[in-house]
Amino acid sequence: MIFGRTLRPTKFFIKKEITTIFKELLINDQITSKEVRLIGEEGEQLGVLSKSEAQNIADKQGLDLVLMSPNANPPVCKLMDYGKYKFDTVKKEKEIRKNQKISEVKEIQLSMRIDEYHISFKLKNAQKILQDGDKVKVSLRMRGREQAYSQNAVEIVKKFVQDLSEYGSIDKEPAIMGRNVFVVINPKKS
Repeated sequence: MIFGRTLRPTKFFIKKEITTIFKELLINDQITSKEVRLIGEEGEQLGVLSKSEAQNIADKQGLDLVLMSPNANPPVCKLMDYGKYKFDTVKKEKEIRKNQKISEVKEIQLSMRIDEYHISFKLKNAQKILQDGDKVKVSLRMRGREQAYSQNAVEIVKKFVQDLSEYGSIDKEPAIMGRNVFVVINPKKS
């Protein structure tokens, strides 16, 4: 409390940095094997050499000796510029992440006494969602005496799915769970 006022907590927004998952490989002096199978910069086999001979070849060419497959017998090493390899790998991962679309599931709720106008309105919304590449979960909740007419509820959901068949498809038929009827519509691949 300052000067008769209570302080309100402030919100701090922390920008999350995107971390890349890059598997660090053993290079040059970090390799402990006595003998390695050496692969050249262009992918040609140079044979099985002692670690010191392979390191000498790498130093002469101005490259790094990188342990690619430590579990092989003998371990496989490759001659390459490790800094460039790491940079290219991180760049590829960022490009893959950027092009990746995360699909969401959006729900549309129906009822047993829904009017034709409302169905057409919800159909338009479902079409937009499916065209954006997201899944649509259609649910119909039965209240009170409506539960006695569960087949009518399934028919309403099936008609709704049939009207959306141009934009998406279902994996399995509408299912009754308790007092709800559910179905998930997947977008069609374009």
